[in-house]
Amino acid sequence: MNPSFLCWALSSLCSIPLYAQTYSGAAWQGKPQNLPGRLQCEWYDLGGPGVAYKDADDANNGSGKLNPDDGSYYNTFRMQEGVDISYTKERDIDNNPYNVVAPSMNQFYVGWTEPGEWLKYTVLIEKAGTYSVSLMYTANRDGIISLDLDGEDVSGELLVRSTYSFTEPVPWRQWHHWNKAINLASVSLPQGKHVLTLHTVANGNMNYDYLEFRQGE
Repeated sequence: MNPSFLCWALSSLCSIPLYAQTYSGAAWQGKPQNLPGRLQCEWYDLGGPGVAYKDADDANNGSGKLNPDDGSYYNTFRMQEGVDISYTKERDIDNNPYNVVAPSMNQFYVGWTEPGEWLKYTVLIEKAGTYSVSLMYTANRDGIISLDLDGEDVSGELLVRSTYSFTEPVPWRQWHHWNKAINLASVSLPQGKHVLTLHTVANGNMNYDYLEFRQGE
C-alpha cells in the first residue's frame, strides 16, 4: 500500500470522533441536522431502541394511538417506533389562551417523556464555538434535561420550568401549554459531524418540539 495513502487514511479516520466511528445509528432520511439552526426532536436517528433512542415502552403513544391510524401523514408518522410522537392542533388544543409562546400548528413533537429516556441525533456543526441552546416545549411540572455530544456531557443538568396553569379549566390541556426557554444552555461544540443526545433526566411530563442552536449569543 502506498505509504502516503495510508497516512491520509489514518489522519482522516482520526478526525472522526471515536464515538461516531462505533455508532451504528444513522441520520433520519440520511440527512444530518445542521447546526446552527433548529434541531427537530421528531427527526431522531434511525437504528431503533438501544441505538437511536431509549423509551419506557415499545408503543408509540401518539402516532397510531392517540392520533388514529387512518393512513394520514400526521397521524401515522413513525408509528411503528417506540418514541411517542404527536403534533400541534387547533380547536383550542395547542392554540389555547394559556400558551406562554404560541406554537406553529401541525408541528410534530416528542411527548409522553419519562426519566431515563433519550434520543440521538446525527448533526453537522458548521464551525466550532459556543452555542446558546433554546427549547420549544411544554412541561406539566418542572423537569430536567441534559445534552451530550459523542457520549460526553456538554450541558450539565438543565431545569425546564413548568408550564402548568392553576387557572386552566381543562385538565388534559396542562400538557399543551407551550413556551420557549430562551438561552436554556450555553454549550461548546466542535466542528464536523457528531452525535448529539437529548436526555430526559427528571420528572418527564414534557413535550419537545425543537432545540434551537445559535452561535455567539
